[in-house]
Amino acid sequence: MSENIVVPSHSGKTEKYEALAPQLEALFSGETDLIANLANMAAILKEVFGFFWVGFYLVKNEQLVLGPFQGPLACTRIGYGKGVCGKAWETKQTQLIPDVEAFPGHIACSAASRSEIVVPLLKSGKVMGVLDIDSDKLADFDQIDQTQLEKLVSLIPVED
Repeated sequence: MSENIVVPSHSGKTEKYEALAPQLEALFSGETDLIANLANMAAILKEVFGFFWVGFYLVKNEQLVLGPFQGPLACTRIGYGKGVCGKAWETKQTQLIPDVEAFPGHIACSAASRSEIVVPLLKSGKVMGVLDIDSDKLADFDQIDQTQLEKLVSLIPVED
């Protein structure tokens, strides 16, 4: 796998996601280390889409603990059911939040964050972590993002 991700420059959101999927799959097929794969995925999503913050939190000792990310300083630990990330962990479902200020219990790691999407990383029906993406724009995520990010997260190899 080359060190470059190729995405048509004038393509739409769906086309960008679809171009990324086989490239991420090829990247992951040559690497078994979870942290390395998460770091590359965070960097790729940030680079291709220009999101404000992209990163992973991993379940450790009954908390979500900050993992690889791209963007400004982040919250280090998040409790079960707390904030958008904790809710995705609790429900095992993607959380698509158009306005974080309207989300009860939102954890403001950055005042610049306006909307958020969090996708759980599942292994055998158990949440191993979450992909968290923040935007500095309201309602920046939609059903396309949800569907495509769920597909991309499902490509991440998670070993026992």
